[in-house]
Amino acid sequence: QVQLVESGGGLVQAGGSLTLSCAASGSIASINVMGWYRQAPGKQRELVARIITGGTTNYADSVKGRVTISRDNAKNTVYLQMNSLKLEDTGVYYCQGKKTVWSGSAYWGQGIQVTVSS
Repeated sequence: QVQLVESGGGLVQAGGSLTLSCAASGSIASINVMGWYRQAPGKQRELVARIITGGTTNYADSVKGRVTISRDNAKNTVYLQMNSLKLEDTGVYYCQGKKTVWSGSAYWGQGIQVTVSS
């Protein structure tokens, strides 16, 4: 089992910055893909960014140039640095871990609220 715990969410003004953290524990040796997803009210959960063992990163088009995902293996923590935040970045952000990009099953954190205000 893998446990994922998000932190760092909150309320921020548009144009501001926020860094989310996801601390992983448990059987993390099997986790090669760590990602951040978000779900806005009334919308489906969507991928924001992910990082694969070896350093490959992928970003949603809506956040490219504003968001950076990184991983500290020594701390078993994944970060999501978000800059130039927009109102549409508001939502619940979830950390996800899985074995491969194509894995059907995944571990999820409990989610953390990010609210961008005008």
